[in-house]
Amino acid sequence: MTTVLRVILILMSLLILAVMMRRIRHAKARIEDSMFWVFFALLLVVFSVFPGAADWLSDLVGTMSTANFIYMLVIFLLMVKCFSMSMRISQLETKVKELVQRIALDDNKLEERMSELEKREKKS
Repeated sequence: MTTVLRVILILMSLLILAVMMRRIRHAKARIEDSMFWVFFALLLVVFSVFPGAADWLSDLVGTMSTANFIYMLVIFLLMVKCFSMSMRISQLETKVKELVQRIALDDNKLEERMSELEKREKKS
């Protein structure tokens, strides 16, 4: 890995870390969501500061080249993130459906009570 690439990776990783910390501080991002990106940025810092770590892990896993290992690792991490986001979206859709049903039932009860009150007023 060339020195220029290592410097670019370190700078971009530090930029990601700074952006995520700023978003957390201003309550624009949840800590749980930001932890993935902080971990991702730290991983890039480790691989750029210690390029031998990526080579060692590549040999350990048995990939043909370090670049293939990095691509595989990034794809795997993004797939995990995508899966967790899909699960969260599914849970939120279920909650929204339940809330809509609850609101519809409450509106129906309110309409029934209003019609009962109108009938009582007409009788008196």
